[in-house]
Amino acid sequence: MKPRGRVQMLRCALDGVEATVAHTTHTFARHSHDRFGLGVVIAGGQRSASGRGPVEARATDVITVNPGEVHDGSPLDERGRAWRMLYFTPSLVTATLAECARTPLREVELTRPVLNDPQLSMCFARLFEVAVHDTNEGPVSDNLACEEALLALFAHVGRHYATSAPPGPERNRSIARAKSRIDDEPASASTLADLAAEAGMSRFQLLRSFAHEVGLPPHAYRMQRRVVLARQLIAQGTPLADAAVSAGFSDQSHMTRAFVRLLGVTPAGYAAAVR
Repeated sequence: MKPRGRVQMLRCALDGVEATVAHTTHTFARHSHDRFGLGVVIAGGQRSASGRGPVEARATDVITVNPGEVHDGSPLDERGRAWRMLYFTPSLVTATLAECARTPLREVELTRPVLNDPQLSMCFARLFEVAVHDTNEGPVSDNLACEEALLALFAHVGRHYATSAPPGPERNRSIARAKSRIDDEPASASTLADLAAEAGMSRFQLLRSFAHEVGLPPHAYRMQRRVVLARQLIAQGTPLADAAVSAGFSDQSHMTRAFVRLLGVTPAGYAAAVR
C-alpha cells in the first residue's frame, strides 16, 4: 500500500525533532501524535477536525497540533495539498519556551490550530532550512544556526500562541485502567472482553466510554500505539519484518497499511529518515 502522493520523512539535525514534507491527496484517519507539530501549508488546502474544533488551512497558513490531540485531515479538493512539518518532543518545547520566557513551565498547550502569521512562517522556514536536509545528503553540522533558529521560533510562539495547559479532564478510572493496558502492551491481542473486564464494565459500556474519553475506539487506539511502538523499534535498527511482529502486526504488509493510513509514509520511508 502506497500513500496517494508523496509524504517523506527527512533527517533533522536537532535531537527531539522529526521533519516531514508532503504533497498528497491522502485522507488521514483520526489519530494523535505524542509530539507537538508545527508546520506551514505550501500549496492547496486541508480540512480537519481537531481537538480545538473544525478548521481549514490554506497555502501560507501555519498549522499546529498538541500532543495527544485527536485529529484527522483531508484535502479541500482533488488537487491535494502540500506542507512542511516539524514534530517536537514535549520536553524540548517545554524547556525551550521556559528558556525564552525565563519562567519554569510544566505543561504547555498551543492555543490555535491554524495561524496566518508571516513572521512565524519566516521563523519556521529558517529553522527548516538550517536543520532539515534530504536523506541522500550528509548531516547538517551548523549547530549554532539550528539553535538560534529554534529559539527564534519558540520565542515568537511563546509570546503569542502558547499557554500553560489546563488540567486535563479527570478520566474515569475504569477507562484509565483499560487505556493503560493498551499503553503497556500494545502488541497484546487483548479482546474487547479483556479490556471490559479490566475496566469492570460490559463490552458496550467500555466501547462507548473509551471512545468518549480517549477520542478513539479501543481498536483504533491500539493500532495507533502499535505504530508508535513499531516506529521506536525501527529507529533502533530493528528489521522491518521483526518490528512488525514485535509491535503486534500480523506481518509487514499489515504494518505498512497502518503506517500509511495514519502517517502517510511507509515504514521503509521512515527507516530511511531515522537511521
